[in-house]
Amino acid sequence: MATRAQRLAEFNGAGVPPEDLFAELLCEDKSGTYQLPFTCRWRAGAWENCETGDMVEATVIGWRQLSTLAR
Repeated sequence: MATRAQRLAEFNGAGVPPEDLFAELLCEDKSGTYQLPFTCRWRAGAWENCETGDMVEATVIGWRQLSTLAR
């Protein structure tokens, strides 16, 4: 199983993402780290689930931009 440091190394997460960035998110809870199974978008200072339009309520610790082909 990958360690927290190994998972974080796979995700950017440095600074505030550009507006309308489509990304994969790495989150963390008391059980450890996990990747959300849906694409998210950074809008108005928060992460939004692209499938539902709901705000992501998880603790996001990293993100990586999706290529335009992956959307």
